[in-house]
Amino acid sequence: MQSRRNLILILASVGTFVEALDIAIINLTIPSIQAQFNIGAESVQWLQTLYVLFFGGFIIIGGKLTDQIGRRKIFLWGSLLFMLTSLGAGLAPSFEALAVFRALQGLGAALIMPAALSIVSNTFRESQERSRALGIFSSFAAIGSGSGLSIGGLLSTYLSWHWVFLINVPILLVTLVLAYFYLPQDEKDENIPKTDTLSGILLVFGLLSLTYGTHELMHIKEQPLVVGSSLVLALVLLGIVFYRLKTVTEPLFDLGLFKHTSLVVSNIAFFALGSFFIGFLFLISLMLQKDMGHTAATAGLLLVPFSILSALVSKFALPLILKRLNPTQIGILGWSCMFVGGLSLFLAVFLNHPLTLVLFGAACISGVGMTFCFTSLSFLGVRDVDPANYGIASSLTSTTYFLGAGIGLSFMTLLSQLFPSDWAVGGLSVLILIGYALCGMATILYMAYDGKKAVA
Repeated sequence: MQSRRNLILILASVGTFVEALDIAIINLTIPSIQAQFNIGAESVQWLQTLYVLFFGGFIIIGGKLTDQIGRRKIFLWGSLLFMLTSLGAGLAPSFEALAVFRALQGLGAALIMPAALSIVSNTFRESQERSRALGIFSSFAAIGSGSGLSIGGLLSTYLSWHWVFLINVPILLVTLVLAYFYLPQDEKDENIPKTDTLSGILLVFGLLSLTYGTHELMHIKEQPLVVGSSLVLALVLLGIVFYRLKTVTEPLFDLGLFKHTSLVVSNIAFFALGSFFIGFLFLISLMLQKDMGHTAATAGLLLVPFSILSALVSKFALPLILKRLNPTQIGILGWSCMFVGGLSLFLAVFLNHPLTLVLFGAACISGVGMTFCFTSLSFLGVRDVDPANYGIASSLTSTTYFLGAGIGLSFMTLLSQLFPSDWAVGGLSVLILIGYALCGMATILYMAYDGKKAVA
């Protein structure tokens, strides 16, 4: 019985590892894709943006479908979609086809993530074992994010950029077969309300429009009507969604979930985490290749130790820390590492990029900080929520993470173009990164203060 539950934990964790891996894996392959399709940097960036938009936009629906249709079914369908679209992206004959498959990858990830978390949370119900299981599950996501750069750089250099997508196919094929036979059947519950599909669609298009408008703010002088209309449309659509959440009989999700302080704090901190970590992946790729002159393969090899460090921290350090610190304290520790890492990169810009200082910053962020932050915030997101709402609670935190990723990266890019630097990565960009870390730290410190006040 215990061995089967451990297998279930591994299957769910592999699913979230793959979707997290694909957020980072494309960064060091961008020059190769540009060369093959003869496109500029502004066009190729949409491969990352589309993945983030579709992931963040559809994950609310994915969470709701997880609660309504069943964890097992949504996990299987999401994994199948992700596998097929990875195959399509790897074999894409044109940039347009690659962009379409990349967007659909995000849709598959939006189904996998809430279903996988719900599977883990419902398989391990006792408090201590659930904490341990969620720690392992979250660490797989952190390892996937942390190892994406190194794996992408190595694959694109020694094989080709196609393999950053094709590598998902055999992994997910094995996962699908085992999941089909070993994941428990979904319990039938006739009392679960139907999904408010209209609100879900409006939410997706609202978030897409908001992120597009933010992404294109740098071109507002050339296209004021397009950019302005996108932002206005986003406000209108999201306003309609908010109105429907308050008035329809069976809303997309219950606004009452936000009565839980831990859920509110985790959402705000996840927004900051998305802004910080996706920004870090973007900046470290530019810094290593453009400012320091390393090839994609060399950059990937330089970042391999931090993938290993992340795995070691997750395997050995995290279980010990979970026994001694509560999730809020772990979050403070994680954001402290993020801040120190950002400060190291900031100093590196002004000291002619000493490799030791750059790698120390990367170690603090992707090797340690991301593991602690993701684990802490994932636990806080579902800590006080009823088990029946684990799927939607997970999807809410993931939505804020990817919305933060899209808006945070666009804001950083906008300011870096308004105030250009002699370096590909200027001090202002890293300073913004540090600002995101301080915002995340502030929310966790508020959680700690609120908890002490409640006890008193």
